[in-house]
Amino acid sequence: MNNNHLSALRNKHAALEQKLEREESRPSPDSKVILNLKKQKLHLKDALMHESALTG
Repeated sequence: MNNNHLSALRNKHAALEQKLEREESRPSPDSKVILNLKKQKLHLKDALMHESALTG
């Protein structure tokens, strides 16, 4: 994959991190939302690792 794809994955990962931080800082965080965001982040991290291995 190209660098644009890796950059897009990194941006999506960062956006999920921001959403996760906002949810966790709420007075009554929703544990289901937090779990879902963490799963999405993990999936993107795995994709980033895979793509980096292919290009590196």
